[in-house]
Amino acid sequence: MKQHAPPIGAAADPFPLAPAAVPGAPLASVDTPALLLDLAAFERNLDRMQAAADAAGVQLRPHAKAHKTPAVALAQLARGAVGICCQKASEAIPFVQAGVADIHVSNQLAAPAKAQLLAQLARRARISVCVDDATQVRALAGAAQAAGSELGVFVEIDVGQGRCGVADADAVLRLVEQIAQHPQLGFRGLQAYHGGVQHLRAHAERRSRARQAAERTGQVVATLAQAGVACATVTGGGSGSVEFDLASGVYTEVQPGSYAFMDRDYGDNEYAGALRFEHALFLATTVMSAASGTHVVADAGLKSLAVDSGLPAIWQQDAPSGTLRYAEANDEHGIIQAIGGAALPPLGSVLQLVPGHCDPSFNLHDELVGFRGGVVESIWPISARGLSR
Repeated sequence: MKQHAPPIGAAADPFPLAPAAVPGAPLASVDTPALLLDLAAFERNLDRMQAAADAAGVQLRPHAKAHKTPAVALAQLARGAVGICCQKASEAIPFVQAGVADIHVSNQLAAPAKAQLLAQLARRARISVCVDDATQVRALAGAAQAAGSELGVFVEIDVGQGRCGVADADAVLRLVEQIAQHPQLGFRGLQAYHGGVQHLRAHAERRSRARQAAERTGQVVATLAQAGVACATVTGGGSGSVEFDLASGVYTEVQPGSYAFMDRDYGDNEYAGALRFEHALFLATTVMSAASGTHVVADAGLKSLAVDSGLPAIWQQDAPSGTLRYAEANDEHGIIQAIGGAALPPLGSVLQLVPGHCDPSFNLHDELVGFRGGVVESIWPISARGLSR
């Protein structure tokens, strides 16, 4: 009989793969590429956002699609967040397993299997989800009835994104009537999210566009009130618009996610006032080749970081580098060039990159290495990685 070798990492494996990082070890000892979290900056970001929400009298429901990491969500809940958002039904599973008791799936579901999954999760946690069509309402009702559970339902309105959501208050009222026909469903309110606002660079332009979205949402809320329908919750917003959403008087709940980490793309926005967050998420990479003399090659490429929002920045001396540039990403290689005649980093040196887009970068890693003061403090599993159904 043919003998099969045990999988890498198994107990009898003659070639065990050592962990990339160990708590208590120096940060410099972490094997690369590795996703790093500066815990001090991360905690300051969480505290700053929670304080701003509390001061505005608005509930904070951070979006977990940004990180897919239960330990991050638990840290946010410990500071006063009312729950979290997930973007997909399956993404919610590890958060429920970790004890997160209130999850809003800020998206629509089409397949019956997804409605069935949410209905099962609703037996262990308070679950809500978005709709913009009566077919979705019927699917959720059937699944909840079969599971013996209850689901909260938000009607999403299109406030300028041009993606999901109904167009006006009349369409909302029709869906509210549909929801009311099913005792296992409860109308929770409106979702009003404008993703396109989040990355407008100019502070004044983001403020103007966020105001337009809030005004459009307020008009829908007022029309519903005239029809006798109260919106207990109006949820939406993101890291780029949250300062305006908190001050709008329309949103009762906000959903920022990236604020905890601040990728390079969000860092390129103009900010004003207290809600300027710190870069806390980095990718450690090692210079693996310096043979060319004109550039060096690092061991982090497309399989370690997302470049849909542009290439990463190189972090040096607590700021984006002015002397080094990450110029090109290949599958497993990153080309790094010097700027203005500066010296290239030597072979074997470890650099920290600020990913261009944190959300899909998290989804490329199994764990998040938390550090404080140059020492590894924690290893957090990115448990919802790949759960995109």
